Amino acid sequence: MILVEGVGWAGAVLILLAYLLLSTGRLSGQSMLYQGMNVVGAAGFVVNGWWHRALPSATLNVIWLLIGAWALWRIWKRSSSTSAI
Repeated sequence: MILVEGVGWAGAVLILLAYLLLSTGRLSGQSMLYQGMNVVGAAGFVVNGWWHRALPSATLNVIWLLIGAWALWRIWKRSSSTSAI
């Protein structure tokens, strides 16, 4: 139980930190770090939400995670295609 709570809190901290860094201009929404923080943070929320049977929250965070993963894939694809030139 404590592990699940820790994972949830770590997810919250990561998502809030990512948003803070984005809002202060320290990270770009197109950076792998920003998207990675969102993906890992959402995964923490999914674990916590699932454990507590908070299915709307867990579902929202699965979608958040998928959006972040898609953005990471696009960033990686764009960077790998420009480095091949």
